[in-house]
Amino acid sequence: MDSRAWDERYAAKDLVWGGEPNGWVAREVAEITPGRALDLAAGEGRNALWLAARGWRVTAVDFSRVALERGRRRAAELAPQAAERIRWVRTDLLAYEPQEASYELVVVAYLQLPGEERSLVLRRAATALAAGGELLVVGHDAANLTDGTGGPQEARVLFTAQDVLADLADAPLETVRAERVRRPVARESGPPKDAIDALVRLRRAP
Repeated sequence: MDSRAWDERYAAKDLVWGGEPNGWVAREVAEITPGRALDLAAGEGRNALWLAARGWRVTAVDFSRVALERGRRRAAELAPQAAERIRWVRTDLLAYEPQEASYELVVVAYLQLPGEERSLVLRRAATALAAGGELLVVGHDAANLTDGTGGPQEARVLFTAQDVLADLADAPLETVRAERVRRPVARESGPPKDAIDALVRLRRAP
């Protein structure tokens, strides 16, 4: 989907992904000392706002004008002080080159791209880490297509934790976590069913 298609998707529904931060992001980042954070594929800013409310100075990047405007407006309404700590950047991640060695945290949550494009974005994300900084990648796992629920139905945009590690094999990063994780998803009828995600947390050497 291009930026126009995402603009239409965001315009059709308020808070497409909900207002709370992604659960994996909240869990993994909760104990990290706030500093500078880069949120790639920020969407409506649910993770960026949560980070800013915890004291992070956040750069939130997405290519959807509608999503970023909604995020900016929501941040100003809900948490004016936190909103001052968020810088909103509209650009295509395939063209975006973040400043090197500038962030204590880089979050890439549910950016589902074909392999070569994903690798490009992740390698640039890794260069943006300051010494001791952490990169958190979470997305729909390849197994979700057959064994999970929801998410994209195109195998080419799904990935595994091992795919991420392979993308970043040459980067000076140590692995904190790299695994397949499950999260229950409520359904209109029947019991919840697990969605399957890939979660990778890496740290740049101090």
